Amino acid sequence: MITSVIKQGVIKKLVRGHLAVDGAGVKLVRVLGASTIYDFDPFLMLDSFDSIDPDDYSQGFPLHPHRGIETITYLIEGNIEHNDTLGNTGNISAGEAQWTCAGRGIMHEEMPKPSSRLLGFQLWLNLPKTDKMAEPSYFTITNGQIPVVEMHFGEVRVVSGKYGSATGVKARHLPATLLDVSLSAGEKFALDLNPQENAFVFLIEGGAIIDDMDIEEKTAVLLDTSQKLVLRTQGDNPLRFFFFSARPLREPLAWGGPIVMNTAEELLQAFSELEQGTFIKK
Repeated sequence: MITSVIKQGVIKKLVRGHLAVDGAGVKLVRVLGASTIYDFDPFLMLDSFDSIDPDDYSQGFPLHPHRGIETITYLIEGNIEHNDTLGNTGNISAGEAQWTCAGRGIMHEEMPKPSSRLLGFQLWLNLPKTDKMAEPSYFTITNGQIPVVEMHFGEVRVVSGKYGSATGVKARHLPATLLDVSLSAGEKFALDLNPQENAFVFLIEGGAIIDDMDIEEKTAVLLDTSQKLVLRTQGDNPLRFFFFSARPLREPLAWGGPIVMNTAEELLQAFSELEQGTFIKK
């Protein structure tokens, strides 16, 4: 990833995603990762999927562990089948999401199915220290659970949190706002920010103009939440972006692969349990 410290108006930092390979050979754009965790706290990792070639992603993410985090997978286009050690199985398709709290430990797999385009993201949301070993849980967010607010500039899909009078799903541990915003060409979007939270936008389709700066697609923009966000499209091009906001935890982190704890000892314990076959708690 390419990180630029800007501090221009509402912009605190720009993080440009870079090509990466994960799972069993899935090609993706990694936007947030180990080098951004404290600035973007409590948002840990953000991977963006965008491909018209099933060979880029059809090998998927075979069964793998998680502990200490929540994973949120959201699709604009495509289809992903999934199952986990809680007994959940099914698929998510365009405009839907799956929200998994790994808590004390879960094994799951996510297998994208061939389609004309796979477009979406997976976000890792940190769990507070007190909830790291919570009982795992899972829920699917269907199209019917996502309010759509039609505006003069386009539309806002309220996945979680609030926008105006619309309310999305309620996170079970750390409250977070997730908005899917579509802007028509030549329009702008304005939003008052919560100064008690960390917030950023991710441009998934199209570039944007913020504080007179042209910002490329597949860029995350960390925001100064003491100010107001005003974002415009570039020329005659539409734009689709996501807005994320949540209270920072400001807790120490020990991150190893799919597991995020607070101390090195907790991390070593988790990997020891994986080796011993005691990772999944009954």
